[in-house]
Amino acid sequence: MQLSNHKNIYFASDQHFGAPTPELSFPREQKFVKWLDEIKKDAEAIFLLGDLFDFWFEYKKVVPKGFVRVLGKLAEIRDSGIPIYFFVGNHDLWMDDYFEKELNIPVYHDNKEFILNGKTFLIGHGDGKGPNDKGYKRMKKVFVHPVSKWIFRWLHPDLGVRIAQNLSVKNKLISGNDDVKFLGEENEWLVQYSKRKLETKHYDYLIFGHRHLPMIIPVSEHAKYVNLGDWIGYFTYGVFDGVTLELKTYGD
Repeated sequence: MQLSNHKNIYFASDQHFGAPTPELSFPREQKFVKWLDEIKKDAEAIFLLGDLFDFWFEYKKVVPKGFVRVLGKLAEIRDSGIPIYFFVGNHDLWMDDYFEKELNIPVYHDNKEFILNGKTFLIGHGDGKGPNDKGYKRMKKVFVHPVSKWIFRWLHPDLGVRIAQNLSVKNKLISGNDDVKFLGEENEWLVQYSKRKLETKHYDYLIFGHRHLPMIIPVSEHAKYVNLGDWIGYFTYGVFDGVTLELKTYGD
């Protein structure tokens, strides 16, 4: 992808809409929609790196109630010709083909490489990439197994969604928010993961969400690890102008 003159590529992650309650989430949704409305003026593309929703499950004929303004704004932007790319996070890992069919937004369930204006990016949500989070990795395998999804689908949505939302907010193994503070480069597992990826291939930027902490850390002489932060307490996002990528904070 080559950037046009005066265009940018935007990155955002971890909005967790719906948490801790729809009422408390709504102001954050409004803020995010306002941001989308502003960046569409100069966006070459938009990358959403997961956990847009605190819980998401697609039944065969219905999708979760709510988030109309967010979905409508994404549809408007996509219909205008601006590409949007969505990476599934650990809270919306049950996303199926709704975004692809209804919004024409491709959905990725793992990392993907992109070449943007001649620079190589590795992009993903970031969950399950650390060497020591074996409990979460085991749980994820259970959650994404077709049998688990089949069983959950047979629960009445009013019951199933209520159970899932409660677990999503209260279970720290699911939320990944048990230690949301900077651990130091040697202990930040996505930093270490990025360094391991660089052993086999060069990337200019390795961009992830999940950690909820905005940071840019050099991981080699010519590569940087970027974590996008979140839209709960930081309201941060990434902007790539074709040459460099920086993190910015959105304010009203």
